[in-house]
Amino acid sequence: MNNTNLLHLTGAGALLLLASSLAHADPCKLTLESNDQMQFNVRELVVPTECTEVEVTLKHSGKMPARSMGHDWVLAKDSDMSAIVNAGLAAGPARGYLPEHDARIIAATPIVGGGESATVKFATSLLQPGTRYAFFCTSPGHSTVMRGTFKFGDKSRLVSASEKTG
Repeated sequence: MNNTNLLHLTGAGALLLLASSLAHADPCKLTLESNDQMQFNVRELVVPTECTEVEVTLKHSGKMPARSMGHDWVLAKDSDMSAIVNAGLAAGPARGYLPEHDARIIAATPIVGGGESATVKFATSLLQPGTRYAFFCTSPGHSTVMRGTFKFGDKSRLVSASEKTG
């Protein structure tokens, strides 16, 4: 077998592996990234009603530490986002910019810095299909650009920031 055939075989194998992993992707387990440029890599997260629990993992792909460019992932009704962000500012860095015991917060990760990640799990019984939910970062000033839509009850898929703006 020559090198050209080996390359074609390797490429086909890689495609099969990729297709296999996509076919078995769990729509109830979502991963998104944040970075040092104050961005999430997705603008929309969608979870089907078949999920009884959702697991969201936030990975910080940047290099800056949490104290200078930390991010969290918070889920709430869209209409509650501004009030939660303002209450988070009052809570300050000691509380991770999250108001303590705030019933409006459905789920939240702790703040993570570059190279770190955090995961939060929550029951979908906390969600209502058709309700407008938002996810956002509560670090000061971040929610103006670090926000997205969370949909419960639609076909599961992630929408990248480039798809949303392009």
